[in-house]
Amino acid sequence: MKKVAFYTLGCKLNYSETSTIGRIFQERGFEKVEFTDTPDIYVINTCSVTDNADKKCRKIVKEALKHSPDAFITIVGCYAQLKPKEISEIPGVDAVLGAAEKFQLVDILETFEKKEKAQIYASPVSEANTFHNSYSFGDRTRTFLKVQDGCDYSCSFCTIPLARGNSRSDSIENVVRSASEIAESGVKEIVLTGVNTGDFGIQDGKRVETFFDLVKELDKVEGIDRFRISSIEPNLLKDEIISFVAQSNRFMPHFHVPLQSGSNKVLKLMRRRYQRELYADRVATIKQLMPHCCIGVDVIVGFPGETEEDFLETYNFLNELDVSYLHVFPYSERENTLAPEMPGKVTNKDRNRRADMLRILSEKKKRNFYEQNIGREFNVLFEDDVKDGLMEGWTENYVRVVAKYDPVLVNETRHVRLTQLNAAGLMEAEETYQELLKH
Repeated sequence: MKKVAFYTLGCKLNYSETSTIGRIFQERGFEKVEFTDTPDIYVINTCSVTDNADKKCRKIVKEALKHSPDAFITIVGCYAQLKPKEISEIPGVDAVLGAAEKFQLVDILETFEKKEKAQIYASPVSEANTFHNSYSFGDRTRTFLKVQDGCDYSCSFCTIPLARGNSRSDSIENVVRSASEIAESGVKEIVLTGVNTGDFGIQDGKRVETFFDLVKELDKVEGIDRFRISSIEPNLLKDEIISFVAQSNRFMPHFHVPLQSGSNKVLKLMRRRYQRELYADRVATIKQLMPHCCIGVDVIVGFPGETEEDFLETYNFLNELDVSYLHVFPYSERENTLAPEMPGKVTNKDRNRRADMLRILSEKKKRNFYEQNIGREFNVLFEDDVKDGLMEGWTENYVRVVAKYDPVLVNETRHVRLTQLNAAGLMEAEETYQELLKH
C-alpha cells in the first residue's frame, strides 16, 4: 500500500478540493499519511493569488524531499494551471496537473513511476468546464463545502478566471445531498465555498438556479447546526439573502464581503462591479437587521493609480464603516492581467506602509467588535485544537472564545455569556463554563 501526503496553499476552496482528492486516493487503496511520515507520493495544491506562489511551491517541494527523498511529487491547483512548464522545472517535481486534470490524477499517473522529465498534464483552462463536488472532511470541527467554481468577472488584478475557468456550479440537489452526508458524519458546521460563491446557479453555461434558492434549501437540512457563507461579492449580496439570514436559525450572522478599495476611482480601475455607496448600503442593511453580525472585509492597497489621497479615502471609509475585521493585501503584479500595464505604479514601500496602517485599523475594529459583545449570551461551538491546556470555539457571530480544555466540549455547542477579553485578544466566559462542567 503506497503512502500519500498532501499540502494545501491558499483558500478554503483549495482545502475542500485537497480533501476530496485525498478520499479518491484512499478509495483506490492508498494510505493517507502526514507530511513527515516518509510518503511515497506528495500532492501539493497551489495558489496563484499572490506573487510568491513560485517561492512557496519551491520551498514545500524542498521540504518534502528532506522527509522522503525518493517521493513522487505532484503539483496541482491554480499555479499549476497558470505556469505548468515553470513548475515542471523545479528540482524534484515529477508531475504537474492543470484544472481539468487534477481530479483524475490517480487515473492519469496510475503507477506514479518517476520519469526522466517531469510530466505535464495541463489542458487550456477552457476545458475546465465541469463541476467537481468537493468538501473537506476529518480536518476540523467545520467542513468547507464547495458549491461553485470559476468566475465570469474580469477584475483587472485577478488571475483566477485564467486558473479556474468560467463560472459553474453544483446543483442544489447535489449540494443538499452532500450537506446531509456531512451531517451524518457528526460535523456541526458547514462553510459554503466557491470562487464567486454568490454567482451559484450556472450549469452548462446557463443560469438555472440562484444562490438564494440554495440558501433556502440548505436551511432545511437536519443535523447541521450552522452554515456560514465564506465570501460573497457586495453586488450579489441581495436584500433577500440578508433578510433570510437574519431570521434563520442555521445561517450564522457572519458575512465576509470583499471591498478591495473605498475609492470609486480605484474600484473602476480594478473593474469591480459596484461603487463604495453600494457597499456602505449592504453594511447598513446587515447591521439594521442583525446589529451584532460580524462583517469581514477584503482590501487591496497600492493598486496602480492609487494615490495617497485615494488610499486615505479608503482608510477613512473603512474607519467609519461598522465592520468587524479586515483582510489586507498589498497589491502584487500578476502576469496576463491588465493592472501591471496601468500607469501610477505604487512603490513596495508605500504598499507595505498602507497595508500596515489598515492592519492596525483591523485590530482596532476587531477589538471594538469583541467588546460590543461582552455581557451578551451566545452559543459556542468548540473545536478540537488544544494549546497550552486551552481550547477554542466560535460564537454564531464569529467571536473567538477560549476555555479550559475539557474533552466533553469538543464538537459540542454550549450556551455561554461572554465576560472579558484576555491578553491574547480572545474572549473568555469563565463564569458560565464552571456551571457547564458540572453537567
